[in-house]
Formats: sequence, structure tokens, C-alpha cells
Amino acid sequence: MFLKKKITAFTGGCLDTDNKTVNVKAAEVNSDDTRFKICNEKYENSKVKKLEELLNKSDTIVIGAGAGLSTSAGFTYSGKRFEDNFSDFIEKYGFKDMYSGGFYPFESLEEHWAYWSRYIYINRYMDVDNGTYKRLFELVKNKDYFVLTTNVDHQFQKAGFDKHRLFYTQGDYGLFQCSEPCSDVTYDNEDIVRDMVEQQKDMGIPSKLIPYCPVCGKPMSMNLRADDTFVQDEGWYSASERYTDFLRRHKGLKVLFLELGAGMNTPTIIKFSFWRMVNEWKNATYACINLGEAYAPREIQANSICINEDIGNVLKQL
Repeated sequence: MFLKKKITAFTGGCLDTDNKTVNVKAAEVNSDDTRFKICNEKYENSKVKKLEELLNKSDTIVIGAGAGLSTSAGFTYSGKRFEDNFSDFIEKYGFKDMYSGGFYPFESLEEHWAYWSRYIYINRYMDVDNGTYKRLFELVKNKDYFVLTTNVDHQFQKAGFDKHRLFYTQGDYGLFQCSEPCSDVTYDNEDIVRDMVEQQKDMGIPSKLIPYCPVCGKPMSMNLRADDTFVQDEGWYSASERYTDFLRRHKGLKVLFLELGAGMNTPTIIKFSFWRMVNEWKNATYACINLGEAYAPREIQANSICINEDIGNVLKQL
């Protein structure tokens, strides 16, 4: 019976049990199930060691970063951090987490921006990183690297990454855009966000601080990809072109596609594209570090390392 077999390895996406392979999804793994005592220390450590060797040998590293990386770095959107900063909104509206609260249709722009200014400030301008991003930078700073990320918290640049080697596909907490939008222009928001945070009172900002588009006069909104009003500005297109050119120039070389914390919310941006390139490029390798979601399809498992651990903890070991 399968339950009685000794599990000797878990590569993510499959369980290897006495030379038999059974496909599973990471989401189906139950830590209380004796079949899935898979991340034994010895086995996980061997994969970390293999990843360290790959980092040293690879000519090129393409990093694909999702929300799990920022979560590991300390950017949690629920629990104590949320409760400490949004207790008044929690009491009034019953919000369970920061993210879902951002979609609430507040009755006034004053209240809307009171919520969002705090949201932006603690995730974009407050120093939170526990060292995870800085450790990642130390590992790749002397490599030929490029970063593709769906994160919008600007942590790569704050950690020292070259902004010309970054492509933020989903926007930036530090940018406003016209809510219409009337043009493909974005606006830095640091000064006004800090003013909103400092001057807000009773869950509202002063009306004079409400941001309006300087072109058409409509209210501003966040430059975040939530619907078809998202503005892809000149900087967005320039970054996209640099990423495409980087891939073109490095095709055929020893490329390590390092996926960190990318889940299945927008899998076509990072996960699926990385899988496709590793399958097509004979010298490419796929590595994934993601607690609870580290797996690879059968077609590329021979060229994959999947580590089911906290990203920050793994980076410290490299």
C-alpha cells in the first residue's frame, strides 16, 4: 500500500516512493499526514547545497519574485502588523486584512486616502525588510542578473538592486496615476503620502490633500494593476524592453531561473514563462523556493530544484 511506503524524496509536484512516482499538487500536502513528512532536514539541506553550487556556476540569473518573497521579508498583510496600523478601520468595518480593505468603497475620498496613505507608507516607505532582500542582493550583485517581479513594494531598489535590471510588471505603491486615465503618465507620491499620514485625523485626511490629476482634474488612483485602467508608462515599457533584450542575449547560456515566492495568482508572468524557457533552453535550470508551493512540472524536473521552506531562511544558508 502507498501509505506504508517510505517516502525518500519530494521534488515538488511529485512524491518519489521506492522508485514509484505519484503526482500531487503542493496545495494538497497536509503536514499532519504521515505520507508527507517530506521536508526532512537532511534532504532539504542537500537541495540548498545544490542550489548554492548552481548559483556559483551559473553565468546568468533571472529572478522571478512574487508576494511570498516580501512576506518572508516581513511584509505581512494580516495579523499584528495589520492590527497595529489599522485598528480604527478594523473596528469600524471589520476588515480581516490590509489587502481586502483596500477594495472597500469608502464614502469619501478623505477616508479612502486615510486608509491608502497608511497602506502605502508602511509597505513602501517604512523600513521593514528583515534582511531577506539585502541577502538576495549580496548573492547576485556580482552576477549578470535581471529581476522580473509582480511585487509593488519597491524593495529591490531599496536593497541595492540596479533599477535598470528590474521589471515591476504590476505597478508601484510609490506612484499615482489618473483614475480615468487621461494619459499614460505616473506621478511620484512620497511627499503627499507622508503628509496624508501625518495630517489625517478621525480616519480622514484634510480635503486639501486629496490628489487630483494635473491634466484633467479627475481624482488620482494608485498605479496598481487591478483593472483595465492600469497605466503602463514610459518606464514600464522601457523595463519590459530591457527584460526581453536580456533574455534574447542570454539564450543558450547557463541560465538559472530563480523563482521566489511566486504563486498561482498571476502564473503566466513568472511561473509559466520560467517553466517554458527551462523546457526550451537546454542549458537552463529552474529553482523554486516557496513555502508550501515549491514544485515543477514533470517535463523539467530533471533540471529543477524545488525547496519547500521559508525563503529568508534558505537565503541565509546560501
